Amino acid sequence: MSQLATQFLVSTLLVVLCVAIHGIGLFSLSRALRTESSLERLQNIDALSPRGAIFTLTTVVAMLALHGVEIWAFAIVYLATGAVTGLENALYFSTISYSTVGYNDAHIVQEWRLLGAFESILGMILLGWSTAFFFRMLGRIDAH
Repeated sequence: MSQLATQFLVSTLLVVLCVAIHGIGLFSLSRALRTESSLERLQNIDALSPRGAIFTLTTVVAMLALHGVEIWAFAIVYLATGAVTGLENALYFSTISYSTVGYNDAHIVQEWRLLGAFESILGMILLGWSTAFFFRMLGRIDAH
C-alpha cells in the first residue's frame, strides 16, 4: 500500500472514530439533560444565577473533555506512526491542528502531513457541532 493510501486510511479511521466519540458524547450529555425533572429544573434556572453559571460551566467542561479525547486520539496515532516524536510535541501538534491554528508543518514528518490536514478539517467541524449544541443547551435555560 502506498504512503498516500496509508495516510487516507488512517485519517479516515480516525475521523470515523472521533465523529462517533463526539456524537455519543453529545447525545449522552443531551440525554442526561432531557429527563423530565431536568427539563423542569432547566426551565426554572435564571441564566445569570449561580445555578445557571454552574450549568454553563458543566456543559463547557463536558464538551472540552470530548475534544480532549479526540485530540489525544490523534496524538497517540502521531506517536505510534512516528509522525511526531515525543508526547508533548504530539499533543501540541494535535491541538494546534485540531483547533485549526496550525502554525506550520515543522512538527510532523512529511510522510504524515495529510493526517494533520484531516485533523484540522475534522476539528473545525466538531468545534462547530459543539458550538451549535452549546447554544441549543443554553436556550433551554430561562433568561429572565
